[in-house]
Amino acid sequence: MADAVLDHAAARPPAAARAERRRRYAATLAADQGARDRRWPLLVAYALVIAFFVIPLAYLVSVSFKTPDDVLSGRFLPTDPTLANWPAAFGATDLGRFIFNSVVASLASAFVTMAIAVPATYAMVRLDVGGRVLPTFTLATYMAPPVVALIPLFFLLRQIGLLHTLPGLILVYGLMNVPVAFWLLTGFIRQVPREIDEAAWIDGSGSWRTLVHIVVPLIAPGLAASFIICAVLSYNEFLFAFFFTTDPSRTLTIGIALFQGERLVNFGQMAAASVTGLVPVYIVAVVCQRWLVSGLVSGGVK
Repeated sequence: MADAVLDHAAARPPAAARAERRRRYAATLAADQGARDRRWPLLVAYALVIAFFVIPLAYLVSVSFKTPDDVLSGRFLPTDPTLANWPAAFGATDLGRFIFNSVVASLASAFVTMAIAVPATYAMVRLDVGGRVLPTFTLATYMAPPVVALIPLFFLLRQIGLLHTLPGLILVYGLMNVPVAFWLLTGFIRQVPREIDEAAWIDGSGSWRTLVHIVVPLIAPGLAASFIICAVLSYNEFLFAFFFTTDPSRTLTIGIALFQGERLVNFGQMAAASVTGLVPVYIVAVVCQRWLVSGLVSGGVK
């Protein structure tokens, strides 16, 4: 009997080990409670994101399946769903051409923007061209309302023969987004160590060759992110497209506005056209998400 008691006492862990296990168990409980406490703000944030982005899009899709009377009722879901708005939207206007013009204008103008912004940003950031005045002036131009540029741009485009043409709109968009691209690319170029440029210059590489062969590959994620943002801004633009284009160079934003008549607004057809126009943007967002996120994140890390 005494031997059994001694064996049981020997099998029991020391007091220090028991205290350590209790401490770890308490720490685990505290960590789980902290994770649950942090989970609620995250769930609230997700709910707000869904409410802000998903619900309007879902309502837009719902309107595209509503009759005119059903739209006026204000209900979220259609009571009598119909597909008539979709073929009517493509039959009332040349919606396919509008989307094609918007895609071409946004992509081509983004190439123009990057062709100007990349060397300009490198010159101002690395070579100190313009001192502090030129970068400030470049960003300040984007602060002015676009309407102030309508009259000068109108006469300039007419003078060079590009008024009411798609190339003219591409040129306007390309120049319009240069401040945005400059603002985005500045952080990326500053992240590249200046010693890399100086080493290339010592080896006999000029500024242009250093930019093209060394700096551009290093900031490729930033270039992709800036290109996508500028393209989306051009795709969604309305004011310049309204004044500087006519058929057949109209863009999607103008085509959607054509569904509004003098006394009647075809909300169902307009919603169908809007949903169709969102498809290219969402395709770009899904396909280019990796480059867009990595570019913006790398540009924000100092």
